[in-house]
Amino acid sequence: MTQITKLKTGSKFEDNASYSRLVAVDNWIYVSNTAGRNPQTQVIPEDVIEQLHQVFANIETALAAVDATLADVVCSRVFIQEPSDVPRVMDAIGEKFRGIDPSTTVTCPPLGSTVYKVELEVTAYRGASNADVKMIRLGQ
Repeated sequence: MTQITKLKTGSKFEDNASYSRLVAVDNWIYVSNTAGRNPQTQVIPEDVIEQLHQVFANIETALAAVDATLADVVCSRVFIQEPSDVPRVMDAIGEKFRGIDPSTTVTCPPLGSTVYKVELEVTAYRGASNADVKMIRLGQ
């Protein structure tokens, strides 16, 4: 039988909009678009890279709750408010995902508020970090 786990972090946004931060369906794990709000202090840093660090902390905490890690991420979607921030954000994401190499989409839409400078949504597969990975490179 399929096992579904839904994780709520206590965010008022999750309750108001009736969504879960994370939903795991067997080994597939879907993490909702996540902003850089510190769940304890409710503070959102002004700097885009500080927000990104908090985004990753929030995602890693959610993944850990279902026995997964960032190394299990197979797909990411990056939402950056200002196109001029893309190089800095992607350099930082590149460092965080070094060796994980998920498929990634990057876009610059307006976010839910101008205080949000970067948000990240990921899909993970529990155990992907231990899988036999075949890397194929086309071109140089």
